[in-house]
Amino acid sequence: MPELNHYLLLSVLLFGLGLTGVLVRRNVLIVLMCIELMLNSANLLLVAFSRQGGGLDGQAFAFFSMTVAAAEVALGLAIVVLLYRWHGSTSLENLRLVPSQPEEGR
Repeated sequence: MPELNHYLLLSVLLFGLGLTGVLVRRNVLIVLMCIELMLNSANLLLVAFSRQGGGLDGQAFAFFSMTVAAAEVALGLAIVVLLYRWHGSTSLENLRLVPSQPEEGR
């Protein structure tokens, strides 16, 4: 049976991998997947500490966190599709907050 230390180590590794992906990658979809990886590492910690303590509080928090993450994925994917339609790319380097306005007289 794995101990709490094993869960902590796995969670830290998953969170570090997700954080590295968010900081290094330039594709919006990859960044969203890395954010999900970081959320899942937090859920793993919640469930591990809940199991260690003998209660169900951490598991309930993890369940609600997963439902919020599912809604975030649906909304994030819709935003990515919209950005792809506007800019023709999902690269973070090509995105701007305000789309360029057409010049007058053209």
